[in-house]
Order: sequence, then structure tokens, then C-alpha cells
Amino acid sequence: MIKKNIKKREQRRSNMIQFAPLNISLSRRLQTFAVAFYLFLFLIFPVIVVYILYSLAISNYWWLLCIYFGWWILFDKDTHKTGSARSELLRNWFLWKWMADYFPIKLHKTAELRSDKNYIIGCHPHGILSFGHFLNFATESTGFSKMFPGIVPSLVTLPSQFFIPFRREIVKWSGSISSDVESIQNILQNPNGGRAACIVIGGAEEALDSKPYCNDLILSRRKGFCKLALKNGASLVPLYNFGENKLYNQIENEKGSRLRNFQTKFKNITGFSAPIFMGRGIFQYTLGILPYRQELNTVVGEPIEVEKIEGREPTIEEINELHKKYCDALIKLFNENKEKYGLDSEAKLNIL
Repeated sequence: MIKKNIKKREQRRSNMIQFAPLNISLSRRLQTFAVAFYLFLFLIFPVIVVYILYSLAISNYWWLLCIYFGWWILFDKDTHKTGSARSELLRNWFLWKWMADYFPIKLHKTAELRSDKNYIIGCHPHGILSFGHFLNFATESTGFSKMFPGIVPSLVTLPSQFFIPFRREIVKWSGSISSDVESIQNILQNPNGGRAACIVIGGAEEALDSKPYCNDLILSRRKGFCKLALKNGASLVPLYNFGENKLYNQIENEKGSRLRNFQTKFKNITGFSAPIFMGRGIFQYTLGILPYRQELNTVVGEPIEVEKIEGREPTIEEINELHKKYCDALIKLFNENKEKYGLDSEAKLNIL
């Protein structure tokens, strides 16, 4: 009877909201603010934009919209295809450093990347919101350019990210590019080398499987990046971000369930997945949309040299051979580093 009462009290205590202490250092509060700003920018601001556009359109300041959209259409409609709007001032913004220190995130190099070659960096896993890949390649908060001098990274993201007024400027100033083939080839065909297209290969579908201690990757049918590498002679670089899947908990959505079927249909229609996730709050640790403070360790693997195929399209056999070589290198990278960065020796990388 006593044991039952103790268990009930412990269960009630675990279900209670755990508030953050008041004597938290200023540095940690600034880190939390930076992450909250990022979430506001990418999750909430697009909704506010609709109200801003409507308010301006019916006001005496409608002409500001004419100037903005006129400039966009006439002078700025293709910059997201080349990454040419890149701003080092934005990439080195102090807010991104605060955000990186929140987790914190660390970048690890296993081999050099020659600055006379172009690369496709395969980024795994997607996670819920790809915090690690954003910080590594859309900002300089982890020191990528210092670690790999002469290499200019461009994070590959959905084309729709460049069509949200006012926010699109931040995305393109980060050096990011659209995920269409033309944009990626613009990077890979740089004659002087030194460019890297950083592709989150698992995409929105993989976000639906992002759960702590889940190491499933949507990769077995994703071979377009291998075809691009062969057509352009770009080296493939495997990368794994340990800890990304531990940033949030996600409501169970087993394949075949009603929730998963709805999420899949939503993704097919909009291009975005809709994982139902839960993290912590700003003033308490129990529930909210902020990620948990989980250390992230991004390990960049050795480049796989790819010979350029000219005058014809790569064959299915050539694509499959390169894809297998990439998957083997990624699994090797995972196995060599998993115990260093928070996983046990039994953890297995599953290529789905």
C-alpha cells in the first residue's frame, strides 16, 4: 500500500510542470531568445506576413508593395538559384552564435576538402527542423569556412522558402539555394571549384521518423544526388549530425496509422511534412516548441571522388554503384563515431 502511494506521488510529480529557475545566467537567456527568434522566423512569421501584406494593400502605403514586388520581379527573381545574394554580415550575425551555444553544436572534420573541387554534402538526418544543418551551412556559427578554407557552402532548401515576402531576404542572404536541379547545377558547375551544395537528402518525409534514438534514414530510393554528382564530377561527402533526432519528442505516427496517412497526404500536397512534436518552453522544461538542450555533433566524412561523365546521361548501373558506395561510407562514418557522441555500441543506422 505504501509503495503504491509512493508510485502515485512520483507519477503526479512527473506530470507536473517543471519551471525554470529564476537565477539563470544572462548568457543562457540570450541563447534561449536566439532559438525562439529562429522558431518565430520560420514557423510564425509567414502567417504574420499575410496580415502585413493585406494591411499595406488597403492602406495609403500600397505603393510600398509595388516597389517591393517590382524590385523582386525585375532584379531579384533568380538570386536564389545561384546563392549570389550571400551576405557574410548576416551569416556572422551574433544571434546565430547564441543559437549554436544553446545546444551546443560542434563541427568535426575527418578529412580535408580541396578548394579546387565542387562537392555535394549529404546531410543526415533531417530531424524535425534541421537546426544543425542550418547552423553549419547557412551561418558561420560553427566555423565551417575556417575549418574548410576555400569552400563556400550553400544549404539546399525548398523553393517555397524564397517566396515568402520579407523573410526570403534572410534565407537568400544566408547563401541558401533552391532545391531544383538548375540551382544545384549552378553550384556544381563552378569552373574554379570551391562550392558545396549541402543537401538534406531525407527531406520532409524523414522528419516524420525523427524521434530520440531512431536512426532511420530515407535514402534507399533517393538517388538523384548521385546522378548530379556523376554529371558534374562533384565529389560526394557524407555527413551525420549526432543528436539532431533527440531535440524533440514526436507523437507516435506508425506507418499505416491514420495520423501518418494524413501527414503523408499533407506532405504530398504542400511539400511540407507536419510532425506533431513537443519540446520545452521558454520559462518551463515540460512542454513547448523550443528544442531540448541536447549537444549536437556534426561529423563531416571523407569525400568520395566522382569521375565526370560527359556526352551522355549516367546509366542506372553507374548511379546505383555510386549510391551503394555513398551508403557504405555513411554507415562507416556512423559506426566509427556513434559511441563518441551519445549512442551505444548496438545502435544501427537503418537505410530505408
